[in-house]
Amino acid sequence: MQDPVIIQGGMGAGVSNWTLARAVSRAGQLGIVSGTGIEAIMAGRLRAGDEGAHVRRALAAFPDQRVADRIVATYFSGPRAAGERARFPKRHRVDDPAELVQETIAATFVEVLLAKQGHDRPVGINLLTKIQIPTLASLYGAMLAEVDLVIMGAGIPREVPAILEQLSRGEDVTMTLAVEGAGPLDDFRAHLSPAHVLAGARRELRRPAFFPIVASNVLATTMTRKASGRIDGLVVEGPVAGGHNAPPRGGAALERGQEPVYGLRDEVDLAKIADLGVPFYLAGGFGNAGRLRDALARGATGIQVGTAFAFCRESGLVLSLKLAALRKAVEGIGRVVTDALASPTGFPFKVLNLEGTLSEVTEYLKRPRVCNLGFLSRIYKREDGQIGYRCPAEPESAWRTKGGDPAETEGRKCLCNALLANVGVGRTLPDGDLEKPLLTVGACFNQLRELVQRWGENYSAANVLEFLLADAVPS
Repeated sequence: MQDPVIIQGGMGAGVSNWTLARAVSRAGQLGIVSGTGIEAIMAGRLRAGDEGAHVRRALAAFPDQRVADRIVATYFSGPRAAGERARFPKRHRVDDPAELVQETIAATFVEVLLAKQGHDRPVGINLLTKIQIPTLASLYGAMLAEVDLVIMGAGIPREVPAILEQLSRGEDVTMTLAVEGAGPLDDFRAHLSPAHVLAGARRELRRPAFFPIVASNVLATTMTRKASGRIDGLVVEGPVAGGHNAPPRGGAALERGQEPVYGLRDEVDLAKIADLGVPFYLAGGFGNAGRLRDALARGATGIQVGTAFAFCRESGLVLSLKLAALRKAVEGIGRVVTDALASPTGFPFKVLNLEGTLSEVTEYLKRPRVCNLGFLSRIYKREDGQIGYRCPAEPESAWRTKGGDPAETEGRKCLCNALLANVGVGRTLPDGDLEKPLLTVGACFNQLRELVQRWGENYSAANVLEFLLADAVPS
C-alpha cells in the first residue's frame, strides 16, 4: 500500500460510509469505512428499501449465497404492517449464533466491497477495540472484500496483528476478552472458525496493514514492540479529536459536570514516535489548511481528519443534522464539550451541543433508559463464574442487579442508539418516539465555516481534500 498523506477518519456507526470512503480513495487519498454497528446499519438500509440496490448488489458477490439470500429475505421484506416492529440483528454474546456471526461478516464485506468499487486505490476500515465480540467476524468480512488497512482505537489491540496473519491463512482464531472481575486464572475468549462459518469462501486472503490509534508514547511503544505481530503504522491522536478520547494522565477526579483537563503529560513526543521506525499520522485538530504541511515538517507521514469529512455531502449523517450543525459552525457558535460521563465505555466523549439531540439535558432526561443494542455493553464475570453483560446506560435497577455501582449510571447516554439515529437507521422507543441523535465532532468544529464559505453547505469530500492539500508543500 502506497502511503497517502491524508487518511479520512473512521467516524463511527455509518458516518464514514462506503460512499465517503470511495470518494476519498478515488481522489487519491485513503478512505476509511466504519465497522461500528455495521450489521445493524446494513439491516437498516435493507429495511429502508436499499436505495440504488447497492447492498443487494454487494451481497450478490458474497462467497456464501445461502447467507446472502437469508439476509435479504430477513431484512428486505417490503413495507411493514401497522404495528409490526422493525427487524434488527440480535445482540452480540460470546456464544453468538452462527446467523449473527454471518451477518457481521457479510456487513463488513458489503461496506468494504462497495467502497473499493470503481477505482484501484486502497480502502481501510476502522474498528473500536472496546466493542470486543464482533471484532473477529468484522476483520474476516473486511478481509474477504480485500480491505487494505485496519485501524483500531479506544483500547490496546495487541492481539490483532497475529489474528490478521492467521485469518490470511484461513486458520481458526481466538481473541482474549477483557472481562470485569476476571481473575488471573480465567481465560475468556472469542472464537471464529472461517471454515465452519461460511461455505465457499476463499481460505487464503491478503493480510491488510494494521495501524493502532495511540495517544501516548507508552502505548505507541507497547504496540510496536510488544504486539503479537507486525505494526505497519500508527495514528497519533490528540485530545481535541472527535469521538472517544483517551482519559487525561494523572488528572484529579472530576466534579460532576466538569470537563477533563489535558496537560503536559498528555502531549506526545513525536521525536520518540519517529524513532519507532514506522509511518505515523497525526490526528486531532489537523482539519484546516496548512496543518498538513505542519505535520509533514514534524516527521509525520500525513494526517487523519474526521470532522471536515463528517459533514460533507458523501457522509452518512442525516441531512437535517448536517445542515443544523453547519449553520452553527458558520455563525461560530458551535459548542463542543468533552463529556467525561456520556460514553458507557468510561472514555471521555466529545459532543456537539445541538438542539433536539441528547446533548440537551431535557432530551436526555426524557429518554427511557433502554439497552437493546448492546454494542458498548461491558462484559463481566458473574458470581456463578459465567459471563454477563451490563451497561451503565441501561435501567439503573438492571445495572445494580448485575453488581454495577449506581454512581456509574449518572449522566451515561445510550451511544449505540444515538449513533444509529445519526445516520437514519435508529430504533423506535417503546412509547413510539424515535431515538434521538448525538453528534460527536472535534474541538475545531467551528473551522468548518471556511469550507462552507468556499463551497457551500453541500461541499464534497473532494472539496475537503483540496482544502487540506492547499499549501501542503512549502514553496
